[in-house]
Amino acid sequence: MSTFMAKPADIQRKWYVIDAAGKPLGRVATVAASILRGKHTPEYTPHVDCGDHVIIINAAQVVLTGNKLDEKMYRRHSGYIGGLKEVPYRRLMETDPEFVMTKAVKGMLPDNTIGRNSIKRLRVYAGDQHEHAAQKPEAYEL
Repeated sequence: MSTFMAKPADIQRKWYVIDAAGKPLGRVATVAASILRGKHTPEYTPHVDCGDHVIIINAAQVVLTGNKLDEKMYRRHSGYIGGLKEVPYRRLMETDPEFVMTKAVKGMLPDNTIGRNSIKRLRVYAGDQHEHAAQKPEAYEL
């Protein structure tokens, strides 16, 4: 018996909706990254992009456990001397919760072409409304 290998032409992509309200950030991000990679399907092939589309709603109501809201920092550097910028996650969650969720999911995807193509299938919304009803997404329970 030979091993099954998925081919890119045979992949049927589905749409899933994940409600992040009241759930920890990391738990939602791991489930979303797994769906984006396609690990939830029996046809998963590591070297083929066989993942599905993911819509995350209520990203503004996601929970960070412990003291992470005040102690965890988002850091970026301009490349110049003294160019380090730090923003606490409390301020980041108030201003741009979609970015926080996208960054968490992107960090769990591989750093190659499969990961770069997978993150394009992620849609994150701060509220409970999304504009993808025409795709008939299924609710995915954590």
